[in-house]
Amino acid sequence: MRIARAILIAGSGFAALCMSTSGLAQPTDTDVKAAFLPRFARYVTWPAAVAPKGDAPFMLCVIGGDRFGRVLDQAIRSQSVDGRRIVLRKMKEPSGVAGCHVAFVQGSKLRSVEQMLTTIGRLPVLTVTDAANAPKRGVIHFVVDKGRVRFFIDQGAAQRRGLNISSRLLTLAIGVTQ
Repeated sequence: MRIARAILIAGSGFAALCMSTSGLAQPTDTDVKAAFLPRFARYVTWPAAVAPKGDAPFMLCVIGGDRFGRVLDQAIRSQSVDGRRIVLRKMKEPSGVAGCHVAFVQGSKLRSVEQMLTTIGRLPVLTVTDAANAPKRGVIHFVVDKGRVRFFIDQGAAQRRGLNISSRLLTLAIGVTQ
């Protein structure tokens, strides 16, 4: 529970930062999702063949449209994953996703989220989606529940990709599918 509390406190701290720097009364759902994305990676283990080696950075990708703008850039600026800096890549199509560790799949005018997830297939990438854009879900799927950003985890999809999600993150999900 200490880890769960730490994730929530860190997300709240980011939200407070957003409020103080932008003058908003409350952070948007996008602000909260941007705060969560790099934190998810701390609780996932990738297969040795795709885990970063040496001083290679950790790759966080946004595929399709980019609703985050500078908010995600700010969220990753002071964070790391296992001591590695986080590099953000934005791409229109999922064809270059093989180098990504976490991919927020947004979809675009040309391709739906479902089509993009099909292209990604079972690559060892932690895919993240949200209910605002598609009924098809990634390994982690954001929803807004009673005004709060929450998420579901598809443990079976993670295992098929060779990803191991920590029980600490699983306990924070509002639902886990096997």
